[in-house]
Amino acid sequence: MAERVRITDVSPRDGLQNEPLRADGSSIPTEDKARLVRALSLTGVDEIEVTSFVSPRWVPQLGDAAELCKLVTRSKPLGLSMSALVPNEKGMQALLAANESVGMKLIDKASVFAAASETFSRKNTNATIAETIERFRPIVPTARDHGLAVRGYVSCIIACPFEGVVTPEAVLAVCKQLEELGVDEIDLGDTIGAGCTETMAALLACVTSEIDPARLVLHLHDTFGRAAECVRVALAMGIRSFDGSAAGLGGCPYASTETSRAPGNIATNLLVRTIHDAGYETGVDLEKLAEASRVAQEITAGAPA
Repeated sequence: MAERVRITDVSPRDGLQNEPLRADGSSIPTEDKARLVRALSLTGVDEIEVTSFVSPRWVPQLGDAAELCKLVTRSKPLGLSMSALVPNEKGMQALLAANESVGMKLIDKASVFAAASETFSRKNTNATIAETIERFRPIVPTARDHGLAVRGYVSCIIACPFEGVVTPEAVLAVCKQLEELGVDEIDLGDTIGAGCTETMAALLACVTSEIDPARLVLHLHDTFGRAAECVRVALAMGIRSFDGSAAGLGGCPYASTETSRAPGNIATNLLVRTIHDAGYETGVDLEKLAEASRVAQEITAGAPA
């Protein structure tokens, strides 16, 4: 039997957070986001990153997190995990309130977000790396008290849009701080899709020298069409958990430039096919994933370019 690889679809959060508001200033309707979550829940992915409990001043597209949770309560089949990003303790309390409002542990994993670049950290969180880590310190025990898992993101694992090359040692240093906090898994994000076979192998060799690869997740952007080759490298180095985004939606808004939007995540169908072609299994139904991708494309079609 082929070895199993775990798939998280991040399109409802990371996929939609960078979508521009419409001409009238409105965001994608909450019901449309719920349609996407429902479609993804039928695909066989292991986890859906549903939303972010962040101030709408920072990410206007995700200002409806609590309302969305109410709409997708019945969309969670047995065995499916649902996660949400929380930037600080206030976000964590909002997550817990949303779970309480629907009468169940709908969101069973809280994600916190650090960076391996000081400039990116300041632009993304308005804090240094050290200050960001301190913000997370009360979140982990709170999550534990409520039976939630915790994911720790590390962005800019290969390069930063502001600082350029990021060393593997800098990434490892942040990973070790997150591990010390007690997160359950560490998600390595190639925020601007700078990775290639050589840089990804070097990064993973450094990180896995001190962090168990079983605790790692890889989050790739396909800026230069190299994400699939990075998946193959990661599989060969023991990584068994990956993020993808239906229809390749997404990209961090803070990685955009004045002339172009940030590139999207690796499309989940490309991710899954690459893993299957490498001899592993995922449990994902590609036909149902294609339908979810159509929903993703449909609900973003009205946004301005």
